[in-house]
Amino acid sequence: MRGMSQPSAARGDRWTFLTNHARVLIALARDPDARGRDVADLIGITERAVQLIVADLEAAGYLTRTRVGRRNRYTVDPTVALRHPAEAGHPVGDLLATFLHREDGPAADAGRASF
Repeated sequence: MRGMSQPSAARGDRWTFLTNHARVLIALARDPDARGRDVADLIGITERAVQLIVADLEAAGYLTRTRVGRRNRYTVDPTVALRHPAEAGHPVGDLLATFLHREDGPAADAGRASF
């Protein structure tokens, strides 16, 4: 198509749809007992970045951290609204359901009302 600009090689192949905050939240929703080190390895960020993101998510009410022995267990509140004004009418649970249910497959989705 003429007139359409092409993404530059410098940035066109690097962007993604989800932020690291979303990736950390999805990872902890999948595995509430995951260690920060494991989440960091999965996402490709530092363990310190995961700690900062978890603190942000806790402060905003998306996550609750409970100490279990020497480890943490995370609970996601799926009712908290997404932060951007364009998505504020949707709870974070809608986003999580998209990723968590897809992993289970259609048969698992049929009998499940919520995650």
